[in-house]
Amino acid sequence: MSIASELLRKGKMRDVWHKYCGWLDLSLKEFVEIQTHLLLEQLGLLSQCELGAKLLRGVVPKSVDEFRERVPLTTYADYPELLDKREGVLPEPPLVWQHTTGRSGEYPYKWMPVTEKMFRESAIYCLATYIIASCQRKYDFSLEEHDKFLYTLAPPPYATGTIARALADEFPLDFLPPLDEAENMSFQERTAEGFSLALEQGLDLIGGLNSILIAVAERFSQSSSVTELLPMLAKPRKLLRSAKGFLKSKAANRMMLPRDLWNVKGIVAAGPDSPIYKERMKTLWGRYALDVYGATEPIMVAMQTWDYDAMTFIPSLNFLEFLPEEEANKTTTKKAPMRTLLLNEVTPGERYEMVITSFHGGPLVRYRMGDMVEITAMHNENLNIDIPQMVFYSRCDGLIDIAGFTRLTEKTIWQAIEGSGVGYVDWTARKEVKKKPILRLYLQLKEDEGRSIQEVTAAIHDVLKELHTDYADLETMLETVPLEITFVPTGSFQSYTLKQQAAGADLAHLKVPHVNASDEVIDTLMSISP
Repeated sequence: MSIASELLRKGKMRDVWHKYCGWLDLSLKEFVEIQTHLLLEQLGLLSQCELGAKLLRGVVPKSVDEFRERVPLTTYADYPELLDKREGVLPEPPLVWQHTTGRSGEYPYKWMPVTEKMFRESAIYCLATYIIASCQRKYDFSLEEHDKFLYTLAPPPYATGTIARALADEFPLDFLPPLDEAENMSFQERTAEGFSLALEQGLDLIGGLNSILIAVAERFSQSSSVTELLPMLAKPRKLLRSAKGFLKSKAANRMMLPRDLWNVKGIVAAGPDSPIYKERMKTLWGRYALDVYGATEPIMVAMQTWDYDAMTFIPSLNFLEFLPEEEANKTTTKKAPMRTLLLNEVTPGERYEMVITSFHGGPLVRYRMGDMVEITAMHNENLNIDIPQMVFYSRCDGLIDIAGFTRLTEKTIWQAIEGSGVGYVDWTARKEVKKKPILRLYLQLKEDEGRSIQEVTAAIHDVLKELHTDYADLETMLETVPLEITFVPTGSFQSYTLKQQAAGADLAHLKVPHVNASDEVIDTLMSISP
């Protein structure tokens, strides 16, 4: 029996809270002390393995300051051992390996080992998210044993699959479909079976990427006419729940929504588009989703609390450093020093690239996440939390992140355009958000290119699917083509360059960047009269 189960059965709600959410009561000084203690412990593990000797350059720092002065920052390119899954060089043997998308065109996946200690520690925070997501106020939560959990996650070896396993290991939940079955189903099969089981058994908890939770809810609503539901209503419980939901939706004069069928206790969601989806999530599911910031490498870095505002950092999964925006944007060599700050040194209103060092025998040392976060406050005054607050701001490494699931590089997009056979002059691409996040490609065609925008979109989209499997999966999950193209007037790219030259711009800013151009750049490009 898990600790949480034992305490809940005894009615000790406050003890459950203190066990899993007690870190929210830490002072900033205590937070930093935990970070320091775990870092020095991790350095001891690193000093005894081949990977650690390489990354620490044969030195074992004796303090946080020495660590930051003598050990360089790293990126995934510094860890070829992980791509090859070389377990013998790691600080501790992995319990599982998980992966996410890599930099398309460079490697197919970024593999990351998870030690048993990392797994156990992450399980505590996973359960904490659902305790908080199901609460109205401190100590007052509704999480119970055998709550029904809709499985809309990407299964192992994706990180969300590992998180589901950690959660199941920490607390007895009933996954819909059951974990062993869900992990061997396609996304469509998991979703259909999960909703079918939820109609019969009920639904309490949901977790996944914001974009996916919105997509499955909208798909369910669009397919929930009476005639389409009839084949599913052989069992009385399904019939009763569906009839009640149908009557609610008819009374509101709209299509049926998931909230008409279930009174969900808690939703935990991740992804860079959380603020965009916040109100839509409540409209569809009946409550806000608790936002979590994490990734394959750190597992989890921060989470919202029960005010559903900015996120609070967590202390014991990774050592946290913050690279100021001006430093992160510099073009540097390995030998050039880069100044990071600690959590007690950050400034509200400033943006920082996240830099992490794994705890609990993990492999990463001063690893640049490529994520820019903004510090919104040094405290959560409303809830009396003495830990700095953050929101996700953007990627900062030339990647285009679509829906938190697909990351595209300039190289891959360029290969797709070339591979499509479309005659073009130049292009720029970025993520834009309509009802869903999309890849927006601004493309100037050659004057003799006679294809329509629909034909060009289809041609480039098909090549992107061949080049990047996660992009292809995104189309399946969202049931929409993630690519939209805007034709740029003839001569616009050349005119932009000439205009920049006339304005005295330096060489780095003469041309429109191929990825992540600003609104100002796009507006200028589209408004130029050649």
